[in-house]
Amino acid sequence: MKKFISLKNQLLIAMPSMQGSDFSKSVTLICEHNEEGAMGIVINHPLDLSTNDLLEHMAIPCSQSRNINPVLAGGPVQTDRGFVIHRAEKLWKSSIHLDQDVAITTSSDILHAMGREEISNEAFIALGYAGWGAGQLEQEILENSWLNVPIKAEILFETDINTRWQKAANTIGFDINQLSYYSGNA
Repeated sequence: MKKFISLKNQLLIAMPSMQGSDFSKSVTLICEHNEEGAMGIVINHPLDLSTNDLLEHMAIPCSQSRNINPVLAGGPVQTDRGFVIHRAEKLWKSSIHLDQDVAITTSSDILHAMGREEISNEAFIALGYAGWGAGQLEQEILENSWLNVPIKAEILFETDINTRWQKAANTIGFDINQLSYYSGNA
């Protein structure tokens, strides 16, 4: 029997061959992975919606001075469901530690704190998530759809959204743009 290896707390980096899909040039933070499947949040596909816009839509008072960061498209599943990815300095009503520096929260108390500017700028909102059934993610990795690296808080919080894919790939030590879209046998 093959030993199960969890990819929780990893970043999935979409290979160039995924061009044209929902995951084209995506970086996905894996929040859960077990024998039953996996759940992750795409961290680099911005929506045409700012944090202020979302908070106002939810009738959460917010300061206009800071919350202009874009809301991200976290994945194609349950796009009406929100997640806040943030530094793990403080935990909220519904927070899960992913590693010592990164947490994810789904309760509204963090949104109110964001509106009051009580939380550092090292937090962002994603709507929706990516999901894989049992064995599906493992099969996609075998098909060379994804590379994976451990979570890097600096990629999440200190790297511009538009350069996260390249920066995550650079942690492996090569230029992902130099990879072939095709594989074969010699």
